[in-house]
Amino acid sequence: MAETATTRRSRITPEREAELYTAVLDLLREVGYDALTMDAVATRTRSSKATLYRQWGGKAELVARAMRFMKPGRAADVDTGSLRGDLHSLVAREDDCVMEQNSALMRGLAMAVHGNPDLLKAFRELLVEPEIAEFKQVLQRAVDRGEVRVDNPALDYMMHMLIGAFAARTMIDELPPTQAFLASYIDAVVIPALSA
Repeated sequence: MAETATTRRSRITPEREAELYTAVLDLLREVGYDALTMDAVATRTRSSKATLYRQWGGKAELVARAMRFMKPGRAADVDTGSLRGDLHSLVAREDDCVMEQNSALMRGLAMAVHGNPDLLKAFRELLVEPEIAEFKQVLQRAVDRGEVRVDNPALDYMMHMLIGAFAARTMIDELPPTQAFLASYIDAVVIPALSA
């Protein structure tokens, strides 16, 4: 999928791609995944549907790539010299307002993913698997520095812990995730689990 998508998108400028992804995310926030149509994206971005399908293949890939675009950089590029510093730095990359918007968007997409195999596949290939690979690099540096034992069973649950905190904040506390909440969660739960 990645090679084909790269070939298909070769004629679009990075600026135009960013404009399209921003429009897709705006539409997702407005109407949700199920009601999002390629017609609406074409209208919003002054594109033809044929161009959108030629560039992205379909709605699922376009949405997954737009979600990847919204990420504020690669997790693996953050290296403060300590695991705690890396995790706090990752949390600080998005302000609370953006985090709240992204949390609402992710909740809506989580429901759509379960009912749409194409969206699930695109999310796994284009968002989840790359994120896991990047976090593994962050964790491997912590292991290499001697901060985390290589046989610590919590290493396998790092993404679960972080995503769980992000997602459960709204459901349990009826509050959006914030930098302060996630930083305190990292200090109270993640670091102790990885240091055990």
